[in-house]
Amino acid sequence: MVELPDLATRLLQGKNFATVATVMGDGRPQASVVWIDTDGTHIVFNTAEGRVKPRNMRRDARVAVAVFDQENPYQQAMIQGRVVAMEHEGAEEHIDAMAKKYMGVDSYPFRQEGEQRVIVRIAPEKVALME
Repeated sequence: MVELPDLATRLLQGKNFATVATVMGDGRPQASVVWIDTDGTHIVFNTAEGRVKPRNMRRDARVAVAVFDQENPYQQAMIQGRVVAMEHEGAEEHIDAMAKKYMGVDSYPFRQEGEQRVIVRIAPEKVALME
């Protein structure tokens, strides 16, 4: 695991969207745009069970994350890493915090009946920056 540089941390903490790429069972890449965060050490995002991303990450923990500054898209961080945790505990509160960050609302408005949220933590292994 490598330490996240200041620019990467700032981009992850900011109101910037990220693309997370996972590996399908047949080796093809799969990419999704997500709300992104960091706990200071790991890259953090929230998804729901039953989607492609959680299945892919349980089978193959390798991921890539690309995030750029919404105000200056020439500032970017491209991060390769591994999923080190997928947690249900606290996931509902986390998606509400992400909704507050990105939408300015107190509660995530797109909950689906019976949906189980999951927090994904990624340990960065390689970071490339464009400043």
